[in-house]
Amino acid sequence: MDASRERKSRYEAAHKLGHASAAGLVAPEGEDFAGGGSGGEQRGVRRSLNEAAHKLGYWPVLQAPVGRSVRAGGAVGAGDDADRDVVAHASRAVLALGALGVVYGDIGTSPLYTEQVIFGQHADAARPTAAGVYGIVSLIFWALAIVVSAKYAGVLMRVHNRGDGGGMALTALIQRHRVPREAVLVVLGIFGAGLFFGDGMITPAISVTSAVEGLKVATPGISHLVVPISLALLVGLFAIQHRGTGAVGWMFGPLILVWFVTIGVLGVREVIARPGVLQGISPTWAVRFMIDHGVAAFLTLGAVVLAVTGAEALYADRGHFGAAPIRRTWFGIVFPAVFLSYLGQAALILTHPATIRNPFYLAVPSGGRLAMVFLATIATIIASQAAITGSFSIARQAVQLGFLPRLKIAHTSDVEGQIYLPLIALILAVGVVTLVLVFRRSGALADIYGVAVTGTFVLDTVLFLAVARSLWQMARWKVALVGGVLLAVEVSLFASNVVKVAHGAWIPLTVGLLTATLMVTWRRGRQIVTRNRVAEEGALKELLYQVRMANPPMHRVAGVAVYLSPSEEATPLALKTSVERLGVFHEKVLIVTVETIGAPHVDAADRYVVEVRGSGLFKIRHVTIRTGYHDTTDVPALLALARKRGLLERQLDLEHASYFVSQFTITLSGEPGMSRWRKRLFIAMARNAASPINAFHLPVDRTATAGSLLEL
Repeated sequence: MDASRERKSRYEAAHKLGHASAAGLVAPEGEDFAGGGSGGEQRGVRRSLNEAAHKLGYWPVLQAPVGRSVRAGGAVGAGDDADRDVVAHASRAVLALGALGVVYGDIGTSPLYTEQVIFGQHADAARPTAAGVYGIVSLIFWALAIVVSAKYAGVLMRVHNRGDGGGMALTALIQRHRVPREAVLVVLGIFGAGLFFGDGMITPAISVTSAVEGLKVATPGISHLVVPISLALLVGLFAIQHRGTGAVGWMFGPLILVWFVTIGVLGVREVIARPGVLQGISPTWAVRFMIDHGVAAFLTLGAVVLAVTGAEALYADRGHFGAAPIRRTWFGIVFPAVFLSYLGQAALILTHPATIRNPFYLAVPSGGRLAMVFLATIATIIASQAAITGSFSIARQAVQLGFLPRLKIAHTSDVEGQIYLPLIALILAVGVVTLVLVFRRSGALADIYGVAVTGTFVLDTVLFLAVARSLWQMARWKVALVGGVLLAVEVSLFASNVVKVAHGAWIPLTVGLLTATLMVTWRRGRQIVTRNRVAEEGALKELLYQVRMANPPMHRVAGVAVYLSPSEEATPLALKTSVERLGVFHEKVLIVTVETIGAPHVDAADRYVVEVRGSGLFKIRHVTIRTGYHDTTDVPALLALARKRGLLERQLDLEHASYFVSQFTITLSGEPGMSRWRKRLFIAMARNAASPINAFHLPVDRTATAGSLLEL
């Protein structure tokens, strides 16, 4: 099999790199389907740094049963998630380096402030004695081992939604497979997504502030500038979001690698001077610490959790790099480097208790502290960028899955993964700046950090256990054993952070609750509006009968008309208006329904269902286009692709087609279904939703809108 080589740009999408021939469809001679050749050929391509794994490979396309329409969430392809994983063709080194720059920014910068907070704010238990220091080292090690290594890098990495990971991906998987107690589990997943946004505000604030606080050690004379410099960096970071990070993204992996090597070497330097600190790895020191200090030790867990913040990123970014590269990078680079840093700081504190005020920077030789401030600032900016990008991704998934109204989404480059959501960026920027201005130092920010993270840990575990039991058919005793161990640890960490509510920990919880309320309200309101809309528009088959039997005959208009409709059976309002009020009917009519399924991407063979409706001279085609929650819904491009594959007439003039969008103005009514305040909230969200013209990439100069009132 010949394989031609071609250069591809960084972050290029799978449909541009891999194989995507459609099962049951044959390309015309000499013509290629988008993204690949025919006959199973796969082109060899050069891969570049930070390229996501799902953008480097392809999934084999499944053949749909003859004569069977595949509906979204239907049986075809629904039960093969375990076999539909990320296929990576990049080298291990490239994927590992890319994962370093995307996955580990948050957890990798935690050594900047974790032990400073533990020994500084929990002095009742965390004392600079052998028992105190070894106890803290043991707690940190076993938190990393159980939560990150065993759970996220080990167990959770096995469950995925066709390669994709994260709480929202699990929620979509549960919804698509109709897992028992689906409604409750979906609400929990929605709340987890809300907590992610709360965490997305705190991560940039605490990370950048803690890095810049190194100036207090390196150059004490300008320590009063910590807050202004932190604010300037964060505002600048949000200001460039609309430009994307493609130009500098390739640098993230190498820079974070330098960071890990540096903190690891500094840690080894201190451990060599005090090797006895290694005995802190033994779990007996953690048990002894908890027994000796009781409540004070339990409260200390609220600071220990800072060492594992960012652990959920290992799972959330699974779809970008695949499980193996993330595991190798964690166990081979990140875990050793991070824990060596914690060991080194612990050894320094044991030898020089006064270094508790900032053990990370005081472990750096005086001549290199300013350089370390610079390197730490770069690392925390990369970590902040990962949190911001993650928030954009979660918001887009929520929009695609119908949990949020359409938001304006800008693609900041020609390749996949570079998106910018102005509203989300504004909310995050205001939240981050407010947090820095109010709390002003990393130690105070640490008091509100941890609740959202540990809450996400617990929710991820609950969703995982539901999937393991229902889809994997795991034995009850195994579910109980795994769930018991994980929940015992994570609920303890969560409970130790709940006591921080009075100190500001209510902020991320409030953000999570508000976001979840918005999502649940939008989801419920959308169901009611869709039901009322279908009743208002009427059945499509009745309108087609009316058109066929019209006397005098309906006036035909030249050209192609494309009507967007959320329902397969209802008449689009715009079509109904054309027929009943204008008395016209186009020569060629397409009704397009876009369905987003609970999977990240949709295979070529499952993407379209084309059905002929009506009879005689008034036949129309109904096109169902299925998209995944990571796919971009460009309706004109998708219709052109359907025509190229022979699903639509070859001579269909889509290039000059007219598009018609039905838009309803929603008004308040006394009908049951939702409380009055939730109806008002839904209406406000609907009024501020992005235009469907932008959401579906319709040509502005060839798109018309028909409007009507609809009661909620």
